[in-house]
Amino acid sequence: MMTDWYQRSINALQLNGKGERTQEAYTRAVRMLSAFSGKPPDEITGPELEAYVLRRRNVDHWSPNTMRICYCGIRFFFVHVLQRNWHLFDILRAKSEARLPAILSCQEVRAILGSVRTPHNRAFLSTVYACGLRLQDAQQLEVSDIDSQRMMIHVHRGKGAKDRFVPLPHATLAILRTHWRRHRNPRLLVPACGRNGRAAATATTPMAKSSVQGAFRHAKRDAGV
Repeated sequence: MMTDWYQRSINALQLNGKGERTQEAYTRAVRMLSAFSGKPPDEITGPELEAYVLRRRNVDHWSPNTMRICYCGIRFFFVHVLQRNWHLFDILRAKSEARLPAILSCQEVRAILGSVRTPHNRAFLSTVYACGLRLQDAQQLEVSDIDSQRMMIHVHRGKGAKDRFVPLPHATLAILRTHWRRHRNPRLLVPACGRNGRAAATATTPMAKSSVQGAFRHAKRDAGV
């Protein structure tokens, strides 16, 4: 019985240069397959895998994007960890979605940010919006990543595990400076505040993504957007 499949998968993903979020998504896809089949992933047969994929597609009606992650994670595991390059992997395809993204108006953005209840969440979300960052990008920002001379932010290991620079608006710099004066953490730009809001100065971890997402949902609801 293969009991170390997770670590073997993580090792292969890291050797392949996949980022942390991709590692998490790919191993989750294999874990869900194993849970559905009721057996370790190395004991799953080709017909069982085919039945699983068809179930997710035709019965559970997973979206094309979700199916794509499912395919990629399972294919990587079976091909690169178990070395089973079944014909099924040559025909797995997820239909591309042609949806337009939901774009908020400037008025809606102002209403949402104005409805954020806490200063640290408002500073975080304002930076994400103004600089076009993903939540994980903003979470990982450190004080040294702010280049106020060139008005740039250095984003480390962003999408595709790539570094990049993004423009820093003057208004956002002012928000971040005000935010830093509140917590004065020597390293983290958006440190975890703790339950009493007083732990930010000595925090060693950034704000939790779930906390920011919850603040956004509440603000969106309060703003009526």
